[in-house]
Amino acid sequence: MVVKGKSIGIGLMGLGVIGSGVAKVLLGKTEAIARQAGSLLVLKKVLECDLTKHGSMGIERRLFTTDFAEIVSHREIDIVIELIGGEHPAFEYIREAILAGKHVVTANKEVMAKHGYELLTLAQEHQVALRFEASVGGGIPLIATFQEDLAANDISAIYGIVNGTTNYILTQMGLEGLDFLVALKQAQELGYAERDPTNDIEGLDAAYKIAILASLAFRTKVGPEAVYHEGISRLEARDFRYARELGYAIKLLAIAKKSDGAIEVRVHPVFIPEDFLLAKVNGVYNAIQVEGDLVGKVIFYGQGAGPSPTSSAVIADVIAIAQRVSQGISSVPKSSLDSAKIIKPISEVETRYYFRMNVADRPGVLAQISKVLGDHLISISSVIQKESDPAAQTAEIVIMTHPAKEKAVQDALKEMERLPVIKKINNLVRVEA
Repeated sequence: MVVKGKSIGIGLMGLGVIGSGVAKVLLGKTEAIARQAGSLLVLKKVLECDLTKHGSMGIERRLFTTDFAEIVSHREIDIVIELIGGEHPAFEYIREAILAGKHVVTANKEVMAKHGYELLTLAQEHQVALRFEASVGGGIPLIATFQEDLAANDISAIYGIVNGTTNYILTQMGLEGLDFLVALKQAQELGYAERDPTNDIEGLDAAYKIAILASLAFRTKVGPEAVYHEGISRLEARDFRYARELGYAIKLLAIAKKSDGAIEVRVHPVFIPEDFLLAKVNGVYNAIQVEGDLVGKVIFYGQGAGPSPTSSAVIADVIAIAQRVSQGISSVPKSSLDSAKIIKPISEVETRYYFRMNVADRPGVLAQISKVLGDHLISISSVIQKESDPAAQTAEIVIMTHPAKEKAVQDALKEMERLPVIKKINNLVRVEA
């Protein structure tokens, strides 16, 4: 254990975009960080498969290694920073570092969503810290907020725009009228979207993040497999036009809330009223609204990704650990979870719905649709005919419903698809108001 006045050794795993950002901060703000941490932080080893990076980073060649054993067995390394990403081998490396008595800082949302409970329990057993502020929201301080600042609150709901890539795409579709594929290509050209954007556009990235936040907020284990997730690829520019006419914006929301003695945890596109603050969050920015019994509604807003904000969160975690090490504090604050809570399946969720469909342009069509919906106890709030095609004798209609159960809605859609008057059900979007 390092005492005040002595240096604290850092082992950095991964020198990609985020890792390079962290290295630049550690090397470029040495004195400022030392004043905050109470000790000098010294980079001892860098785990990186591309050994040529040392030249561009200004890191001594001798510090580079491709062997994880050199990190975990290094006697002078007190804190390990994991920034290699992905589930494997990152999970194994974090686990081994904890077992070796190293404190760990990670930005790995997938590992923490899938294995966070196990790793936090292991860290407590070995009296080392495991901090993961950068795993959700980039530079927005969320994890510590849930663990500390909101600890006295009974959290009832979280609504989050937690993926900058999808928020940028949806912003361009809504404001510029772009089709999905055009907006996606633009995001890729600007570096906001990966070459393979699947995790972002299909909602998996957001599912990892809301699993982490839900676990903290509701003090229970929520794995990503329990999170219903649906992406944005089915949305079309006309959905945004119709949403705007109806007074809504479309966002990919990560939702976690208490409901009838259980909790809902889901990710999907939603209509939200244009006057809601979350509806005004555009571009690559993230925002998370938290509702607690004492604090009421609070919103956290900022850049959710990128090297600078994410590096800020990583370095903040490193400093927090270093302060405790410098002060000789060996105990680790306990992070306990309550008994497991029931997670409501998506089929039991109740909300409002938007349908867009092409139908035969003739009398009696709405009556047939209304009957199917009524048979499934789904009440129509409004119906608007948007566009017609005289040549094909079809019309596009938009239906908004009152609150209904998901299972009833899905059953009704299957039945409507069999109606001869229904040419195509183009889209379904849930409504949160």
